[in-house]
Amino acid sequence: MGTIAVTGATGQLGSRVARMLAERGEPQRLVVRDPSRAPDLDGAEVAVASFEDGPALRAALSGVETLFMVSAHESADRMPVHRGVVAAAAAAGVERVVYTSFMGASPLATFTFAREHSLTEQLIVESGLRLTALRNSLYADMLPLFVQDGEIRGPAGRGRIAWVARRDVARLAVATLLDPAHADRIYDVSGPEPLDMDASARVLGEVTGREVRYVPETDEEARASRAGAEEWQIDGWAGSYKAVATGETSVTSHTVEHVTGERPWTLEEFLRNEPESWRHLA
Repeated sequence: MGTIAVTGATGQLGSRVARMLAERGEPQRLVVRDPSRAPDLDGAEVAVASFEDGPALRAALSGVETLFMVSAHESADRMPVHRGVVAAAAAAGVERVVYTSFMGASPLATFTFAREHSLTEQLIVESGLRLTALRNSLYADMLPLFVQDGEIRGPAGRGRIAWVARRDVARLAVATLLDPAHADRIYDVSGPEPLDMDASARVLGEVTGREVRYVPETDEEARASRAGAEEWQIDGWAGSYKAVATGETSVTSHTVEHVTGERPWTLEEFLRNEPESWRHLA
C-alpha cells in the first residue's frame, strides 16, 4: 500500500477512520487545519492544510496514493471548495479517492446537497482520479439532534430511512482504503433496517426514556418554520426530509456487511451502544 491521507481527522467520521487505521498499524497522513487538534496516533504524520488553500493542500498530498476525502461542511459555496480539493489531489499525483457521498446522489436529486455530491463524484472521475464513492444514508448519530421539545418535525411523509452509524461507515471506509480492488466503485451504504419517522421516533423514545414523536409537516410549513435562515440552508434542510418522502433514502444495502464481514448496527443498537449521542435529551 502507498501512503493514505485522511482529511477531516478532527471530525466525527475522519477521527474514527484515523483511529481504526492506527489500530491496524497502518501508516497515514492526517490533513488538518489545526495541528493542535490532530489526534495523537501511532504511525500518523500530520500535514497542515485547509481545503481552501490549494498550494498547501497539494504539498500535504504529495506522495499520497489514496485519499480519504470527507466532504466539506454544507455551505453556499461548497462546490468551489470541492473543485479545489480534487484539483489539488490530481496535481499532487493522488491515484484514488474514497469520497463520502450521499444516498441517492444524482444531478436531479430532491436533496440539494445530494446534487452537490453527484457533481463532486463526477469531478473526481473527470480529473483522472479513481473513485470509490460511499453513498451514505442519513447518520443515526444525527437523529437525536433532530428533536426539539420532544418532537421531530419535517416533510418526510411516510418515507423510510435505513439509518447508518458513523462507526459502521468508518469501518467500511477503512476496508476500502486498504484494498485497491474497491477502486471505480459506487456503494450505497446503509444500516440493516428501513424505518419511517414514526418508528424512528418511537425507537429513540424507548431507548432514551422520554417521549419523542414525529410531526409531519407540509413543504410550506417546513419552510416557514425555518424563516430567517439563508435560502440554501432552508433548501437543504427541507430537501433532506423531502428525499425521505420520495423514497430516495429508503435503500437498504448489504454493503457494510459484504465488505467488512460484520453487520452494521440497527438504530436501536447504535443508540444503546453510544448513549453520548442522545445524552442531551436526558
